[in-house]
Amino acid sequence: MMRLRLYWRLLRLGAVVLAGLLVATALGLGERCALHVSFERKQWLTRWLMARLAAALPFRVRVIGELPSQPMLWVANHVSWCDIPLLGVLRPLSFLAKSEVSAWPVLGWLARQAGTLFIRRGGGNAALINQELAGHLQRGRHLLIFPEGTSTDGSSMRTFHPRLFACAIEAGCAIQPVAIRYLRDGKPDTLAPFIGDDELPMHVRRLLASNVAEVDIHLLAPIPVASLSRKALAEQAQQAIEQVLFSQSQEPTREAA
Repeated sequence: MMRLRLYWRLLRLGAVVLAGLLVATALGLGERCALHVSFERKQWLTRWLMARLAAALPFRVRVIGELPSQPMLWVANHVSWCDIPLLGVLRPLSFLAKSEVSAWPVLGWLARQAGTLFIRRGGGNAALINQELAGHLQRGRHLLIFPEGTSTDGSSMRTFHPRLFACAIEAGCAIQPVAIRYLRDGKPDTLAPFIGDDELPMHVRRLLASNVAEVDIHLLAPIPVASLSRKALAEQAQQAIEQVLFSQSQEPTREAA
């Protein structure tokens, strides 16, 4: 029974991958033929594919809170690559991701088409990235970043990097804190986290072979930038997310950035 479930889920995921490849091919051919596809249309296609991808994953998702109607800088804790499709379904979103993601099959393409900006660790391009992020917000586009800079196992959070909040100040956009929590049988899920040297194919296989887990996505009260500094915004956003994730359990272990 477990093997049959795994094969069925792999089949569904394979269908999403195939659909993504077909869309990517069609868009590539269109560009070669000088057929312009708007950014909004690309984001619509990306969101449609992310919805198919999220549906193929063994998660039951509950969204708590109201979706922002105005463009905001979304900031979330980071647990897994699954965060991207699960959050990307909620709104047409652009992302800031580590450069390695751009090479991932399907997910990398989806991310690029959604307007993702890729940052290389230690690349020294913070000013340029901030300018591009601010440009996204000023053009009325929702943008999501993971200010921890890496994923964690969900039992703790790393310190949010204040410099990533500079784009919101420059664009005059509010901060939308998002807390995402993976649960299995009422306890923190140990299968969803994608951390360390874990490899994507093996992680996907383990995840698809597992029982259905629950994911709570909390959309918290927006934080206006007002006259706050980058550090103050980062601290307020982190405290708001930590309060949701850890208020009913032990205090989180704050890891160094």
